[in-house]
Amino acid sequence: MGDPRDAAPRLAEELALADVVAAEDTRRLSRLCQALEISPQGLVLSYHEHNEASRTPDLLGRLLAGERVVVVTDAGMPSVSDPGYRLVAAAIDADVPVTCVPGPSAVLMALAVSGLPVDRFCFEGFPPRKPGERARALTALARESRTMIFFEAPHRLEATLAAMATAFGADRPAAVCRELTKTYEEVRRGGLAELAAWSSEGVRGEITLVVGGAPPQVVDLDDGVAAVLARVQQGERLKDACADVARATGLSKKALYDGALASRATS
Repeated sequence: MGDPRDAAPRLAEELALADVVAAEDTRRLSRLCQALEISPQGLVLSYHEHNEASRTPDLLGRLLAGERVVVVTDAGMPSVSDPGYRLVAAAIDADVPVTCVPGPSAVLMALAVSGLPVDRFCFEGFPPRKPGERARALTALARESRTMIFFEAPHRLEATLAAMATAFGADRPAAVCRELTKTYEEVRRGGLAELAAWSSEGVRGEITLVVGGAPPQVVDLDDGVAAVLARVQQGERLKDACADVARATGLSKKALYDGALASRATS
């Protein structure tokens, strides 16, 4: 959350009335509560990446005792590249109800303003920090046809954009979304190499990257049918295999389906 005015009224109510508020940063929680003009009545404790594993059993015990626990992170959605997943999983395993107060999400906001296709997308979180691991991870995504969304730290942005330009192509369209909903919100759009050069001057703030998916490959129909049949032999349903190959190649799903049936009938 960048602007406290984006907070849902129910968030203020939940924070004020919770038995326990588990906050990634209690100081930022205090500033948020001041902006919302509320004061938590329950216990406020820290819950961050360094104590999440050790503190989860205590919070689960409180939930099992009937207390209401609210998890809030600094500026993002809890459990989405933020603390919270362990407690959610533990609560579900213990049959404790879990719900979410709707609010701003950098993932969806960046996708909406990127200007890139929104019909199919995937969230990849933070790329690996080490250059070799990052290069391997991005290479594995080079043929991903869906729009991809990443988080990245500002001091690693240039290196990540350059690695993406190498793995995906210099002209692959992308958008760097910075400080969403905050005073200095900025969206920079362009090819990956262009954005890497722009970021070399230094970028500050919370960063969300949106990268266009790989364009369909130009493939001969016979090759496409062969790809479908290979996937079917591995146990995939014919319709699903046709749909995926059609999406990746631009070939007609019906043509692939008919070709696969004809090939199986003559084999």
